[in-house]
Amino acid sequence: MQRPEKEQIVSDLTERLRSSDTLIVADYRGLSVKEIDDLRTKLIEQGADFTVVKNSLTRRAAEAAGADALLALLEGPTAIAFLEEGGDPVAVAKALADSAKTTKILAVRGGIMQGRTISAEDVEELAKLPPADVLRGQVLGAVAAPLYTIVGLFAAPLQNLHGLIQARIDQLGGETAAEEAPAETPEPEPAAQPAPEPEAEAAPEADEEPVAEAAAEETEPAGDTEADAAEED
Repeated sequence: MQRPEKEQIVSDLTERLRSSDTLIVADYRGLSVKEIDDLRTKLIEQGADFTVVKNSLTRRAAEAAGADALLALLEGPTAIAFLEEGGDPVAVAKALADSAKTTKILAVRGGIMQGRTISAEDVEELAKLPPADVLRGQVLGAVAAPLYTIVGLFAAPLQNLHGLIQARIDQLGGETAAEEAPAETPEPEPAAQPAPEPEAEAAPEADEEPVAEAAAEETEPAGDTEADAAEED
C-alpha cells in the first residue's frame, strides 16, 4: 500500500470517528468472506457500516480524532461497526451477538456509545433490549398513565375558565350591541297654539284712489276762480 493511499485511509477513518458517537468493535478472525458480507448486509439494514480496518492506521486515526478510548480495543484482526445517523444501536448489537452465536467465531470486544466506553458484556446486555420502536412504546406507556391523571386534575379548572371567558365574551358582545344601536328619541309634544294676533287695520284698497283724485278735482276749480277774478279786475 502506497503512502498516499494510507494517508487517505487515515483521513477517512478520522472523519468517521469524529462523526460517529457510537461504534462497536469486533474480532472477525476466522470468518469467511461470505460470512463477513452477510453480516455487513444485516448491519446496513440497521443503520451501521461494518468495516475491516488495519490497527496501525486506525490508531493514527483515533489519535487524530481524539478517540483515545478506542486504542485499547485495537488488538488482533479488527472490524468496526460504525453507527450512522438514525441507526438503531440495539439492533446493531443484536445482529453482532446473533452472528457470534451462529458462527462461534466472531467475538465482540466492546465499543464506544455516546462517547462512553462500553465492554463486551455491555454490548451483550444491549442486544437483549427490545427494538427501539417497542422500547419507545413501553416508555410512552409508562409515562401516559401519570399524564392522564394530570389532564384530569386540570380538566375541571379549565372548563370553569372557559365558562368565565365565554360569559365575558357574551357580556362584551351585549354591551357592544347596545352602544351601536341608535338611541330612541322621545316623540315631540304638541306645541301650544299661539294666541291670535289682533287684526291689522286694512290698508286702503285701490278703489279709494278715485276719492283722492276727486278731492284734487274739487280744489282745482278754486284756482280757476281766482284766475278768473284777476282777469275781471
